[in-house]
Amino acid sequence: MRNKIVSATDAAALVKDGDTLTTSGFVGIGVPDALLAAIEARFVETGHPRDLSLVFAAGQGDGKDRGLNRLGHEGLVKRVIGGHWGLIPKLAALAVEGRIEGWNLPQGCISQLYRDIAAGKPGMLSKVGLETFVDPRQGGGAVNAISTEPQVELMEIGGEEVLFYRAQRLTVALLRGTTADEAGNITMEREALTIDNLAQAMAIKAAGGVVIVQVERVAKAHSLPAREVQIPGVLVDAVVVAPPEQHMQTYATAFSQGFTNRMRCPEGDLPAMPLTARKVIARRCAFELPVNGVVNLGIGMPEGVASVAAEEGLLDHLTLTAEPGVIGGQPASGLDFGAAVNTDAVIPQNAQFDFYDGGGLDMACLGLAQADAAGNVNVSRFGPRLAGAGGFINISQNARAVVFAGTFTAQGLEVEIADGAVRIRQEGTARKFLDRVEQITFSGARAARLGQPVLFVTERCVFALTPRGLKLTEIAPGIDLDRDILGQMAVRPIIEDVEEMDARLFAEGEMDLRADLLHLDWPERIALDAERQRLFLNFEKMRIRSREEIDLIGRLVEETCAPLGARVDVIVNYDGFRIDETLEGDWARMVARLTERHYRKVSRYSGSAFMRMKLGRVFPAERTHIYESRDQARRFLD
Repeated sequence: MRNKIVSATDAAALVKDGDTLTTSGFVGIGVPDALLAAIEARFVETGHPRDLSLVFAAGQGDGKDRGLNRLGHEGLVKRVIGGHWGLIPKLAALAVEGRIEGWNLPQGCISQLYRDIAAGKPGMLSKVGLETFVDPRQGGGAVNAISTEPQVELMEIGGEEVLFYRAQRLTVALLRGTTADEAGNITMEREALTIDNLAQAMAIKAAGGVVIVQVERVAKAHSLPAREVQIPGVLVDAVVVAPPEQHMQTYATAFSQGFTNRMRCPEGDLPAMPLTARKVIARRCAFELPVNGVVNLGIGMPEGVASVAAEEGLLDHLTLTAEPGVIGGQPASGLDFGAAVNTDAVIPQNAQFDFYDGGGLDMACLGLAQADAAGNVNVSRFGPRLAGAGGFINISQNARAVVFAGTFTAQGLEVEIADGAVRIRQEGTARKFLDRVEQITFSGARAARLGQPVLFVTERCVFALTPRGLKLTEIAPGIDLDRDILGQMAVRPIIEDVEEMDARLFAEGEMDLRADLLHLDWPERIALDAERQRLFLNFEKMRIRSREEIDLIGRLVEETCAPLGARVDVIVNYDGFRIDETLEGDWARMVARLTERHYRKVSRYSGSAFMRMKLGRVFPAERTHIYESRDQARRFLD
């Protein structure tokens, strides 16, 4: 056995001209900054190593000088395959200007590809990326014209289209842990994430390459608890002890015991957000939260949804997740993004994306940069600015429902929320709803074809994705349709039946959203006048999202009517009622059972022409008993 502890300078000398590097990290978590700094210093001094290739999954940088920005020297790197570029502007500039080859592939696919490379497989098959800019029919993820070598191939297997992501021959891994023993066994007890370290190390060894790990401290050989070892010493060639300033837990936090999730932080309420456009958007998104469901909240505007959920007492009824492997707890934001406190589990990043790709997310709330009439969304490329997709494609394509959140325009927008209304004091100069997005990061056509529920939530209106494109469904009080919406869009959306956004969104104080989402008020929505043998069902603003909710309503009505021992006349209020289309058949069957057992005559009403049309489709035998107002419905029974 040899002692594997070396200096950062000696470790940098192990990287040869033409090597293919892979690096660990997520934003500022787990980034081997000491190793990257040593390679940068060697290149500046000697001109070597040169012509490196770089493969990374998550963005690793602070948007300035740290992380992979240290490799942003012409000649040091010749090609880059990465998931998120927004935090590494120095490398991004080289790629956009065509001075290096570059590809932007889905973060989750790169993360999962490490395992297949480790297993000696030629690559990975996935549906993630179909009909986006990653699809070879739309550029194959190439960043510039000189990036001509295909990294993704379109294939057909079993009659279905899939994408084949090619395996790379990785020769050097720069990874990070907390403690190493002299034999190179690595633990990660002070790290906020485990990310892909083990898979990356195995992928390197499959090619006979070199694995270098940055740590905080060294222990005697074979003294570390075996269950704590995340990277076995047989996979590690060299270990470097980093100075504290190059081994921060995140780029915003030197160290937090809470981020290790080896202790739980005291419970404390998130501060309530001020009533701004940001809060209005977060509130409207929170209306879509799936009770007892699993949710991913993107960085930026969607972060406010967690604050609203806390204010409304809903955090205990949701499982929030983050793509690098966080399940449960409270995700952090900014340069702490990726870390979390009070989690249920922290798993490897590639396993998290397995969960996401397999449909594990009940809902994703993601940022909105550009959208078009077909419902396509772009968050990855804006002219010369290369942001990269990160995990956006995996998440948006595979979540059961998606909510895109953002202001209606950008750059200079000033919005006032007052007196229960929205006023645009100054319009943004950058439009977000375009004729065509610059790059398709999310395919609206594919989502519509597959029946994926998609909403676009802004401070002034809400759009829903339909097979015909974007449809305006809600408008905020105080907003002028022509001036503030249609006048700020490059194309006209579908406009058929538009409702006013819920008044609670624009008022101070809690919205009592907990009662809505947990259906605490359902017993109050069912009223029986036993003397007149008349049942009143108030489904106003109710949202039905599961068969269990349908069964519960049926049971409550059954329990109300059964003791009477006689049939009743029924008036049903469907104002603002919403039900997922896939559940309409279950709803109709539940109503049919109640009708057979307890109902005599039934009248329904809604102020929405669209809802009346929908009710006519669900209850075709009773189309003549669907009315516009409660008075009309009551007169029918009278």
